[in-house]
Amino acid sequence: MNDLELAFVLVKSRMGHEMEVMNEILKIQGIKEVMGTYGQYDIFVKVQGPTRSQIERIITKEIRAVRNVVSTTTLPVIPGRSNK
Repeated sequence: MNDLELAFVLVKSRMGHEMEVMNEILKIQGIKEVMGTYGQYDIFVKVQGPTRSQIERIITKEIRAVRNVVSTTTLPVIPGRSNK
């Protein structure tokens, strides 16, 4: 059983810097997936950690600190709800 917390983060980056931002985010411990997207957001990030506070730290102190990140929107996953 996997007791790790999970969240998805929608990232807006400065135009023309999407790949650079994606590569930097991939270097952060706790990041499980990073995908480029079209539309309102540029990057979709899957974050996993042992606690909700650890995920919050990854987002606020690490993802938001990446150069050319303009904003983030976090979607925390409700524990115990999955389509396994």
